[in-house]
Amino acid sequence: MSNTTFPSARKSGLVVQEVPDEVLIYDLESNKAHCLNKTAAAVWQACNGSNSVDDITAVLERSTGSKVTDEMVWLALDQLSENNLLEAEVKANFNGQTRREVLKKIGLASVIALPIVASLVAPKSAMASASCACTLSSQCPGRGCPSDTCCNGDLICAPELTPGGCF
Repeated sequence: MSNTTFPSARKSGLVVQEVPDEVLIYDLESNKAHCLNKTAAAVWQACNGSNSVDDITAVLERSTGSKVTDEMVWLALDQLSENNLLEAEVKANFNGQTRREVLKKIGLASVIALPIVASLVAPKSAMASASCACTLSSQCPGRGCPSDTCCNGDLICAPELTPGGCF
Protein backbone atom coordinates (compact mmCIF):
# COMPACT_ATOMS: atom_id res chain seq x y z
CA MET A 1 0.00 0.00 0.00
CA SER A 2 1.24 3.43 -0.84
CA ASN A 3 1.70 5.47 2.31
CA THR A 4 2.70 8.66 0.53
CA THR A 5 -0.86 9.99 0.57
CA PHE A 6 -1.33 13.11 2.69
CA PRO A 7 -5.10 13.31 3.27
CA SER A 8 -6.75 16.50 4.43
CA ALA A 9 -10.01 16.52 6.39
CA ARG A 10 -12.75 18.63 4.86
CA LYS A 11 -13.74 21.48 7.18
CA SER A 12 -15.86 23.81 5.02
CA GLY A 13 -19.60 23.28 4.81
CA LEU A 14 -19.60 21.06 7.89
CA VAL A 15 -20.98 21.46 11.38
CA VAL A 16 -18.82 19.42 13.75
CA GLN A 17 -19.75 18.42 17.29
CA GLU A 18 -17.37 16.41 19.41
CA VAL A 19 -18.96 14.19 22.03
CA PRO A 20 -17.32 11.55 24.22
CA ASP A 21 -15.92 8.75 22.02
CA GLU A 22 -17.56 10.12 18.82
CA VAL A 23 -17.58 13.04 16.43
CA LEU A 24 -20.88 14.09 14.89
CA ILE A 25 -20.67 15.86 11.54
CA TYR A 26 -23.52 17.47 9.61
CA ASP A 27 -22.73 18.15 5.95
CA LEU A 28 -24.58 21.32 4.94
CA GLU A 29 -24.00 20.63 1.24
CA SER A 30 -25.40 17.09 1.07
CA ASN A 31 -27.81 17.22 4.03
CA LYS A 32 -26.12 14.15 5.49
CA ALA A 33 -25.32 13.51 9.12
CA HIS A 34 -22.29 11.38 9.96
CA CYS A 35 -21.28 9.75 13.22
CA LEU A 36 -17.59 8.84 13.46
CA ASN A 37 -16.66 6.40 16.18
CA LYS A 38 -13.53 7.05 18.24
CA THR A 39 -11.20 5.33 15.75
CA ALA A 40 -12.62 7.01 12.63
CA ALA A 41 -12.70 10.36 14.44
CA ALA A 42 -9.02 10.06 15.43
CA VAL A 43 -8.08 9.35 11.80
CA TRP A 44 -10.22 12.25 10.49
CA GLN A 45 -8.71 14.65 13.04
CA ALA A 46 -5.19 13.54 12.09
CA CYS A 47 -5.84 14.30 8.40
CA ASN A 48 -4.21 17.73 8.30
CA GLY A 49 -2.69 17.55 4.82
CA SER A 50 0.84 17.10 6.14
CA ASN A 51 0.43 13.74 7.89
CA SER A 52 1.12 10.66 5.75
CA VAL A 53 -0.71 7.38 6.31
CA ASP A 54 2.30 6.24 8.38
CA ASP A 55 2.05 9.44 10.46
CA ILE A 56 -1.70 8.92 10.99
CA THR A 57 -1.03 5.30 12.01
CA ALA A 58 1.47 6.55 14.61
CA VAL A 59 -1.01 9.18 15.89
CA LEU A 60 -3.69 6.50 16.24
CA GLU A 61 -1.28 4.17 18.05
CA ARG A 62 -0.37 6.95 20.51
CA SER A 63 -4.01 7.88 21.15
CA THR A 64 -5.17 4.27 21.66
CA GLY A 65 -2.08 2.78 23.24
CA SER A 66 -2.48 -0.20 20.90
CA LYS A 67 -0.77 -1.51 17.79
CA VAL A 68 -2.52 -0.18 14.67
CA THR A 69 -1.99 -1.37 11.12
CA ASP A 70 -1.86 0.77 8.00
CA GLU A 71 -4.82 -1.26 6.76
CA MET A 72 -6.97 0.11 9.59
CA VAL A 73 -6.05 3.67 8.65
CA TRP A 74 -6.73 2.93 4.96
CA LEU A 75 -10.12 1.49 5.91
CA ALA A 76 -10.98 4.67 7.82
CA LEU A 77 -9.73 6.87 4.96
CA ASP A 78 -11.79 4.83 2.50
CA GLN A 79 -14.95 5.46 4.54
CA LEU A 80 -14.16 9.13 5.08
CA SER A 81 -13.51 9.62 1.37
CA GLU A 82 -16.67 7.72 0.42
CA ASN A 83 -18.68 10.08 2.62
CA ASN A 84 -17.00 13.22 1.21
CA LEU A 85 -15.33 14.10 4.51
CA LEU A 86 -11.89 14.59 2.95
CA GLU A 87 -10.80 17.51 0.75
CA ALA A 88 -9.76 15.17 -2.06
CA GLU A 89 -10.82 11.63 -2.87
CA VAL A 90 -8.54 8.96 -1.46
CA LYS A 91 -8.45 5.55 -3.11
CA ALA A 92 -7.50 2.83 -0.68
CA ASN A 93 -5.39 0.04 -2.06
CA PHE A 94 -5.93 -3.14 -0.11
CA ASN A 95 -3.38 -5.11 -2.18
CA GLY A 96 -5.95 -7.14 -4.08
CA GLN A 97 -8.13 -7.82 -1.05
CA THR A 98 -11.75 -6.76 -0.80
CA ARG A 99 -12.90 -4.38 1.90
CA ARG A 100 -14.68 -7.31 3.54
CA GLU A 101 -11.48 -9.38 3.63
CA VAL A 102 -9.59 -6.46 5.15
CA LEU A 103 -12.34 -5.99 7.75
CA LYS A 104 -12.12 -9.64 8.77
CA LYS A 105 -8.33 -9.51 8.98
CA ILE A 106 -8.27 -6.29 11.01
CA GLY A 107 -11.20 -7.30 13.20
CA LEU A 108 -9.58 -10.53 14.30
CA ALA A 109 -6.23 -8.95 15.08
CA SER A 110 -7.31 -5.60 16.50
CA VAL A 111 -7.75 -4.61 20.12
CA ILE A 112 -9.28 -1.25 19.21
CA ALA A 113 -12.60 -0.67 17.53
CA LEU A 114 -12.77 -0.85 13.76
CA PRO A 115 -13.24 2.60 12.23
CA ILE A 116 -16.93 3.19 11.55
CA VAL A 117 -18.61 6.11 9.80
CA ALA A 118 -22.39 5.82 10.13
CA SER A 119 -24.32 8.20 7.87
CA LEU A 120 -27.91 9.14 7.18
CA VAL A 121 -29.64 11.66 4.97
CA ALA A 122 -31.34 14.42 6.93
CA PRO A 123 -34.79 15.61 5.82
CA LYS A 124 -34.99 18.69 3.62
CA SER A 125 -35.86 21.82 5.59
CA ALA A 126 -39.29 22.03 3.97
CA MET A 127 -40.07 18.49 5.11
CA ALA A 128 -38.65 19.07 8.57
CA SER A 129 -40.96 22.03 9.14
CA ALA A 130 -43.07 21.77 12.26
CA SER A 131 -46.02 23.54 10.66
CA CYS A 132 -47.91 23.37 7.40
CA ALA A 133 -50.22 25.69 5.54
CA CYS A 134 -52.98 23.20 6.32
CA THR A 135 -53.25 20.08 8.42
CA LEU A 136 -55.91 18.04 6.66
CA SER A 137 -56.80 17.49 3.02
CA SER A 138 -60.23 18.93 3.76
CA GLN A 139 -58.42 22.24 4.27
CA CYS A 140 -57.04 22.03 0.73
CA PRO A 141 -60.25 22.36 -1.28
CA GLY A 142 -59.90 21.52 -4.95
CA ARG A 143 -56.28 20.42 -4.70
CA GLY A 144 -57.02 16.75 -5.24
CA CYS A 145 -55.44 15.42 -2.07
CA PRO A 146 -56.88 12.07 -0.96
CA SER A 147 -58.63 12.13 2.41
CA ASP A 148 -55.80 10.29 4.22
CA THR A 149 -53.15 12.82 3.24
CA CYS A 150 -52.42 16.40 4.09
CA CYS A 151 -51.35 19.20 1.83
CA ASN A 152 -48.43 21.50 2.67
CA GLY A 153 -49.67 24.46 0.66
CA ASP A 154 -47.36 23.75 -2.29
CA LEU A 155 -49.82 21.34 -3.90
CA ILE A 156 -47.82 18.42 -2.54
CA CYS A 157 -49.71 15.68 -0.76
CA ALA A 158 -48.09 13.54 1.89
CA PRO A 159 -49.43 10.90 4.28
CA GLU A 160 -50.27 12.25 7.69
CA LEU A 161 -47.72 11.13 10.24
CA THR A 162 -49.52 12.48 13.27
CA PRO A 163 -53.22 13.04 13.87
CA GLY A 164 -54.14 16.46 12.55
CA GLY A 165 -50.55 17.21 11.54
CA CYS A 166 -48.44 17.32 8.41
CA PHE A 167 -45.09 15.91 7.69
